[in-house]
Amino acid sequence: PHFYEPYLATSLQDFWGRRWNLIVSASLRAIVYTPVRHVCQGVMSSNYAMLIGIFVTFVVSGVAHEVVFFYITREMPTGEVALFFVLHGVCTVAEVAVKRTAFVRRWPVRPAVSWLLTMGFVNVTAGWLFFPQLIRSNLMERCSNEISLLIDFFKRKLVDFPQ
Repeated sequence: PHFYEPYLATSLQDFWGRRWNLIVSASLRAIVYTPVRHVCQGVMSSNYAMLIGIFVTFVVSGVAHEVVFFYITREMPTGEVALFFVLHGVCTVAEVAVKRTAFVRRWPVRPAVSWLLTMGFVNVTAGWLFFPQLIRSNLMERCSNEISLLIDFFKRKLVDFPQ
């Protein structure tokens, strides 16, 4: 499956690493995270190398999304989409680091609370940084116009075909 019930995620790590866009997640893990972590392990501790690997993976994903948005909208990138992924990278790194502290292990957060915080954060930041570029470009209107033109074309060629 491409997704694994992302609406049930109880952390950013769970959302991005195990539930959202599993094919891309696995590819980024193999292409970015693992090599960056291995390179960094040569000069720092394994924990820091892991955190840097996570952050760099989000930065690469942000740049890739900016390129995809450019090709979809045909408008110059604003950096909002990349900022969305950088922000999620920073927050995921902070989450992973905090989860490793003794304080959090002693007082775990209830799943309902962590689910609410995770889904709230993902939705608020997506509405703030991810979707505005698509909305400003009138992408949905342009797509519906293209579909209407395609339907009209086939209608003229197939239905209104002179006998």
